[in-house]
Amino acid sequence: MFHLALFDNTLDFFAKGGIFMGVLLACSFVAVIVILLRLIALRRAAVIPPLIEKEINKIKPGDEPEHLRHLIQDDSSPLARIVEVAVRPYNSTKQETLEVVQSRARQEIVRLESGLFILEIVVGIAPLLGLLGAVTGLVRVFGNIGSGAMSTSDLKGIASGIGEALSTTIVGLSIAIPALVAFSYFSRRVERLAVEMEALMTELVEKVFHGSRTPETFTPESNPLEGAAR
Repeated sequence: MFHLALFDNTLDFFAKGGIFMGVLLACSFVAVIVILLRLIALRRAAVIPPLIEKEINKIKPGDEPEHLRHLIQDDSSPLARIVEVAVRPYNSTKQETLEVVQSRARQEIVRLESGLFILEIVVGIAPLLGLLGAVTGLVRVFGNIGSGAMSTSDLKGIASGIGEALSTTIVGLSIAIPALVAFSYFSRRVERLAVEMEALMTELVEKVFHGSRTPETFTPESNPLEGAAR
């Protein structure tokens, strides 16, 4: 009986929040989906596969990265897509290769950050929706008092009405705070992964253009540089 009463009270709590409560619940659902998707997508192993990282570290300066080329063929990770333009055989200088790598890296960072703007929006609008719902509820309470539908001596009714009005504020803040924490965490994680990928790619390019290779030219075979960033 206690659990049933609690369930009824919970439903009543959300039902009396009105349309703003419905919008807030929709925001919470969207935020949860984005958080789950980003948790999966921003795993370190999904962004920087250990096999590719190990192969980059294993390459000796001046070695031909043939094994690395084969390793990234069936890999769709962000690091693999960046490495692909770095080791793709084409006639280019070291500086041109770095520019192509940087261009692809920017594209991959944008992909890693996809969805974070939704969390940022939720963080901004959830408290405002809660406040708007509260103000609307208070206007309704005082409107009932002014029209005589509720007596000023009915303190219990007034307190109940104000409590219902403030319910959207509670829900709005309860959504915004976890969303803000998640947004900050994912933003820092993307930044940290970007720094790690930058270090790996700098190391790879230095090794590719070291020793037997001339310092300016990467061994030409095929594929123009213009297509590397695409």
